[in-house]
Amino acid sequence: MIVALIDSGLGMVPTSARLRSLRPELDLVLMMDPDNAPWGPKPDRWVIDRVVGTAQQAVDLGAEVVVLPCNTASVTALSHVRAALGDSVPVVGTVPAIKPAAAVSDRIAIWATAATTASAYQARLIEEFASHRTVTSVACHGLADAIDRGDAPGISAAITAAVASTPDDVESIVMGCTHYPLVLDEIVAQLPTRVTMFDSAEAVANQTVRRVDEVGSAVSGTGRLSVWLSGVEGDLPASAQRYREGQLLLDGAGARRF
Repeated sequence: MIVALIDSGLGMVPTSARLRSLRPELDLVLMMDPDNAPWGPKPDRWVIDRVVGTAQQAVDLGAEVVVLPCNTASVTALSHVRAALGDSVPVVGTVPAIKPAAAVSDRIAIWATAATTASAYQARLIEEFASHRTVTSVACHGLADAIDRGDAPGISAAITAAVASTPDDVESIVMGCTHYPLVLDEIVAQLPTRVTMFDSAEAVANQTVRRVDEVGSAVSGTGRLSVWLSGVEGDLPASAQRYREGQLLLDGAGARRF
């Protein structure tokens, strides 16, 4: 079975790696858009058209399940993708893990891009799931871009700035950008040991597996990995291979090596 994952950059890699671990036989199609990344600052109509068009291309390539492991794509275009693809192609979106964090923590920080931090979407999630908690929104300026570039000094500087903006008494941090789990070890190294980290990759991967099982394709897959860059088939970016999750994708059973 072919599962397509859509994001402008490397935010899809943590979810893709979890899928590879859960179901190594799945054929994964990673559809990135480096020519137009990041999507966050783009107008909503532009994002909708881009994500819907990419999803339609994924289905043309044989995808039976489509995943949006990207907060921007999910909040802006998820309903439009579902409408365009119809009921026969399940579409899995992403929601920051505010609800599970609020279930166990009184003091929470949400690390996200500047655009997501300022969004009505994040404000609604906080109001819905964490209105009874103390929540601090932390804009992690430049962190996602530095992760996409594989820029180690830029990553370190962005994490340091985010830690400085995070209250000392937080109990949990929600990673509100799907890029951030790629540098989890570097984030944790700069935080007190008592802080619990929450991200959405595991939940999205698990939901994808459920939808895969519901589709029940007769063709299980061979574990092939293919990568599309702004509509053209290419290689997994070198920056992705810098991270453990990127290496896992390449080393997975049957994965295409570049």
